[in-house]
Amino acid sequence: MKSARVAHGGAVHHAAPHERGVRLADGRVLAEEAVVWLPPVEAGAIIALGLNYADHVKELSRELTVTSRDEPLVFFKTPGALVGHRGETPRPAGAAFMHYECELAVVIGRPARRVKARHALAHVAGYTVCNDYAVRDYLENWYRPNLRVKNRDRATAIGPWLVSADEVPDPQALALRTFVNGEVKQQGHTSNMVHSVAELIEYLSSFMTLAPGDVILTGTPEGVVNVNAGDEVVCEIDGIGRLVNHVVAEP
Repeated sequence: MKSARVAHGGAVHHAAPHERGVRLADGRVLAEEAVVWLPPVEAGAIIALGLNYADHVKELSRELTVTSRDEPLVFFKTPGALVGHRGETPRPAGAAFMHYECELAVVIGRPARRVKARHALAHVAGYTVCNDYAVRDYLENWYRPNLRVKNRDRATAIGPWLVSADEVPDPQALALRTFVNGEVKQQGHTSNMVHSVAELIEYLSSFMTLAPGDVILTGTPEGVVNVNAGDEVVCEIDGIGRLVNHVVAEP
């Protein structure tokens, strides 16, 4: 099952896919552009992973002092960082290098505490697409993201659909890609994650309780390039969805 959250007519609605756009819970069918797309879940904790694809570690190897099997690089984001499908993400004035990051986002459905990897996927409600922008100018160093890089308002696009876990039998069997103005710039596969979804849940739940609505952003593969105001960035994950975002100049 696929579900979304949209705003229309001054109210928030749950929506499902329809051949003409979206179908609201009350039965109305609206064009995709007639609604404001919200993040598909009301997120609790947003837990993000850095350097979780082997090819991306290799891509940045000249700047890194970590190995591919170090403990996961984890950081937190706040809900204000999120923006929905078809939303706009500001590019800071004067930034030299801002790039997209196409990521599989995992939404927790059942509390998880000290869960072993073999049982971890039973705690997942579903999956969605994320585009987690980074402004590389603001990095304190090349492998420990700081707040200005990763917790910027509206810099984490997510959606459009939450795809229930029963429709994704293996989250490590998904191809993903990013288009900038219609041109493919990034391609990867979740099988190339350093730490799988199940391993991440085991690791995180070993020291904290994962709650329903918590979101885990699982990292991005190689192929990140600079984007500018006016660019359209589309992230796709097979079977999960197609997330559209527009980069705008920061006021």
